[in-house]
Amino acid sequence: MSADVIRPHLFGLAHRLQSAGNPDQHAQILSDVVLQEFDRFYLDFRAIPGRAKSAFEERDFPQSLVHSQNQLLLYGERMHALASTLVAQVPASESATMLWDELEMLYRALVFGRYEADLALAFLHSVRRSVFMGEWRPVDYSVGIKVDTSAAGISEMMVSYPVSTISAGLLQQILNLPGFSTAYRDQAGDAVLAAQQINALLSSDQEAHVVGVDVIRGGFFRNRGAYIVGRIRLTERPVVPLILALLNDEDGIYIDAAPSSESAAHNLFSTTRANFIVTNNHYHELSEFLHEIMPKRPLGLHYSSIGFNHFGKVAVMDELNRELDQSGALLDTAVGFPGTVAIGFQAPNSAYNLKVIRDRPTQGYKWGDFAGVDSVLAKYSQVHDINRTGSMLDNVIYYNVTLPQQHFNNALLDEMLRDAGYTVSLRGSSVVFHHLIVQRRMIPLPVFLENASRADCERAVVNLGYCIKNNMAANIFNRDLDGRNYGVGSHIRVYLFDYDALEPFTEVKIRSNADRYDGEEDIPDWVFEDGVIFLPEEIESGLRIADRSLRQLFRSVHGDLLRADYWERIQDELSEGKVPAIQVYPDSYRLHH
Repeated sequence: MSADVIRPHLFGLAHRLQSAGNPDQHAQILSDVVLQEFDRFYLDFRAIPGRAKSAFEERDFPQSLVHSQNQLLLYGERMHALASTLVAQVPASESATMLWDELEMLYRALVFGRYEADLALAFLHSVRRSVFMGEWRPVDYSVGIKVDTSAAGISEMMVSYPVSTISAGLLQQILNLPGFSTAYRDQAGDAVLAAQQINALLSSDQEAHVVGVDVIRGGFFRNRGAYIVGRIRLTERPVVPLILALLNDEDGIYIDAAPSSESAAHNLFSTTRANFIVTNNHYHELSEFLHEIMPKRPLGLHYSSIGFNHFGKVAVMDELNRELDQSGALLDTAVGFPGTVAIGFQAPNSAYNLKVIRDRPTQGYKWGDFAGVDSVLAKYSQVHDINRTGSMLDNVIYYNVTLPQQHFNNALLDEMLRDAGYTVSLRGSSVVFHHLIVQRRMIPLPVFLENASRADCERAVVNLGYCIKNNMAANIFNRDLDGRNYGVGSHIRVYLFDYDALEPFTEVKIRSNADRYDGEEDIPDWVFEDGVIFLPEEIESGLRIADRSLRQLFRSVHGDLLRADYWERIQDELSEGKVPAIQVYPDSYRLHH
């Protein structure tokens, strides 16, 4: 562990505690230490948005990915580093439950009244969970702190314009909000084109009239792009998004698109993409604002989409428990095909799908020796930490968490206790999970293709190809290209959701039998190679799409996926450190300069 992760004063912690003598003083010392480490984390976390903005202005796209990675990993890095230090220097902390309870009481008093008090308490709970990890001691994920999102906070978070039309002049004012140091190449011309496109979208409802526009102060940064996000208030319908997608090239910043519809906003902010980095610190108001323009998306996921993943975990668990309590429904086996590695389960009307990893795979497992539960969890964690390119579901992974036994179907619970006993146990009236994976609920692709209209099936198969291509751009290869590992979400988008067969794409060996002829009896050389071997011409059969015409459609649109040279070209780009472009929004939203 590097010295820049753990502050030097922590190395004398054991001596300070021993000198104090009084157990009450121990709790005070530890609460001060945890708060100092949280403050250090939060200071560094808040510095990332400014760096992301600079990377966009300077067109340093590889550095943009670094900042995104840092935002994802910083919380866990600091939290685990502190927990390791406490275990090493304060061995009693591993078993002193009363000490931790008193520590939390003092800590709550220290953070009382601070805007980020809830995040600070989530940090303490994460440290405590990590300290007790080996003992399977559940720690409450809720924080029980209500933050005052007052009108003053809202005014600092956004700017309101009392207008009755979306004019080019209004958009020019909005384009100045992020305060870029790089000039726009044609701000006035872009504003005219964007106003025309947004007004064309609004014209579909003749009864609704604009009464105002609210825009978040600052910018949203991710990969190559920056976004300005707002909402248009109307008379006869709910608010609609106002989004300007910006790019930066040699001639300056320009509006590439105005994806100002609810479907485009859902796609843009999906947790299947990398988190945004936002130059605005009001994360509660930001999340509520985004929830208003995208109400079908759970509030907890909005926290995650702006980088507050660990607070998002708290919100998601609160939503999940509320769903179960209010509906009275039972968690039961998930719709679709039973997994060979994971047990999936869900409540009938829940927004979430839950998973635990089996102790050992079922007989249908394809990949030889099983590397173990921890290896599979590492792959799910990997997906959480990368740019998911709009084609992989994010995972919220909980450790040492409980759910009431009354919410479980008996047959499901029996299966988990029998086949995932390493992970699942009973404690009184609670089910204790050493790990629990939570994902947004999807319809498995084969189930969708059996029940959807012909047109929707065709859209899904075409989007499946884009899903595979986007995964490649993220340096992800799913060696189990079976269609059962993919799901269909809103707007017929297709996502990969099973990750036990993931490999780094640049390490996959692309081979082909395309130059061989029937009757040749020699064995191909690639059979004797080590590592992961992939033959692109076999992808169509591997997907197991039963309908012949749908397979033909896939081949006609994505024929490049059946050629080895296409896969090798993407590998070369990734190896050279390039950031492959991906489709973030449909071409129909582009301004067509």
